[in-house]
Amino acid sequence: MIKIAIIGFGVVGSAVYDLTISNADIIKEKVGDDVEVSRIVDIRDFDHHPAPELLTKRFEDITDDPSISIVIESIGGLKPAFQFTKAVLMNGKSAITSNKELVAMHGEELERIAKENNVHYLYEASVGGGIPIIRPIKQCLAANEFTEIIGILNGTTNYILTKMRLEGVTFADALKDAQEKGYAELNPSADVEGYDTYRKLSILSWTAFGKFIDAEKIERKGVGDITAEDIEKAKASGHVIKFVGRAKLIDGEVQCTVLPELIPLGDPLAMVDGVYNAIIVRGNFIGDAMFYGPGAGGKATASAVMSDVIEIAKKLTAHRK
Repeated sequence: MIKIAIIGFGVVGSAVYDLTISNADIIKEKVGDDVEVSRIVDIRDFDHHPAPELLTKRFEDITDDPSISIVIESIGGLKPAFQFTKAVLMNGKSAITSNKELVAMHGEELERIAKENNVHYLYEASVGGGIPIIRPIKQCLAANEFTEIIGILNGTTNYILTKMRLEGVTFADALKDAQEKGYAELNPSADVEGYDTYRKLSILSWTAFGKFIDAEKIERKGVGDITAEDIEKAKASGHVIKFVGRAKLIDGEVQCTVLPELIPLGDPLAMVDGVYNAIIVRGNFIGDAMFYGPGAGGKATASAVMSDVIEIAKKLTAHRK
């Protein structure tokens, strides 16, 4: 049996737990062994919890348990996520995350620590929610020399711009609607000012080009100044406005932008609406490969997290034979 632990039982952590229960037979078939959640760490008190016997507030209940081999970090942010993940890896356990901020800031260091301890640090869910993108770049398209990555990487801003275009509402009204539907936080600055897109673009750049992006070198502009008139002018010229992250390799250097762009109606990115994301990977042999799907949400993210769990669990099972 492969025993895993979850740190943080919010939207993502709870969805991961549900997935391990709902699709247990499918996961077992892929791995060749049972995969079971052994511990759930969360500092909160729960009135109702699907597995109260697994709950603990002590992080040490994970690090001190030699039977746990894979730990999923789903608390978000940098503190204490960085310290927890580092401790997990140094205790000889593989770590999986959907935490884009953590990967963008400390991914290189954490991956190095994982290698030093002969374990794995995987982060498929940190970009694009349920869209498979990290593993395709590293494995399926690995024979290519990558030249550019272009993406609609933030579902909140894409929803806002879609609503403005289709319904003629103002940015403020579209944002309010996104907040009411749970697509945007009460403080939406990370989304609408481009920080979320920057972090995802940094991870994609590291994955494709082996280079992290210096935030100070990125041309970045948010979507808060876009008006209904801007949307109409774009329509009249045969374009739509999309919030796009671009990373391009030029003379050995990665040049990046995070900007609202005018996209021609015939472009595949123009057809990506609502909370969906799309990522185009440009390689010298594959040409353009486009990945499209739900960019956020507990179930979509849990799907990506579990793909990492299965990859590591298969290696553990094979090693035991």
